Amino acid sequence: MPPKQQLLGSLAIQTPVQTPQIVRVSPSTCHDLSLFKEILREYRRLDDTIIMRLNRANAAVRDKERLQDSTGGNVQDQACLNMWRELVSNWKRRTELVEYCVKVVDQSLNEKRKAMDTQSDDPRTQRKIQAEIFADEVKRTQVHNELTVESIVRKRAADAFRSRCQFFVPPTTDPEAREVWNAAQ
Repeated sequence: MPPKQQLLGSLAIQTPVQTPQIVRVSPSTCHDLSLFKEILREYRRLDDTIIMRLNRANAAVRDKERLQDSTGGNVQDQACLNMWRELVSNWKRRTELVEYCVKVVDQSLNEKRKAMDTQSDDPRTQRKIQAEIFADEVKRTQVHNELTVESIVRKRAADAFRSRCQFFVPPTTDPEAREVWNAAQ
């Protein structure tokens, strides 16, 4: 069987991932800031390429309408709905990742602070614990900052989405998507 040809260039960016990679996140993922940020960067690719993907979807809609390929319904509305569902799903995964890592780093910091209070008066041990506390405070700040970045990225993507799907309203059968829609207004 011939290998599946890999998408290159703008097609690789514009095409949604058909089989999303499952990322197993552990506490060590949260403590490795480089890995944590790389995972978020991958999750944010959809938001970063939304305008290009919406333009491509709109062009595909125009082509279908030109060919009079009627599928029973507005093709553009369906394209917007699919993109919206993909956005909401992606936002949910990123929020879960950030909130999980916030809890992990906060818990680690609290444990080290308790250890500092219960440790002996050995100055070497106390300096080591203080250094670990400082490192965890830096991680905590960085992870918490991702919540702010997430809200900015989400707002930008929602604005871009609304500019291309002006008449889109999430279906009433999806309360979670409606809640996200209302929050992004």
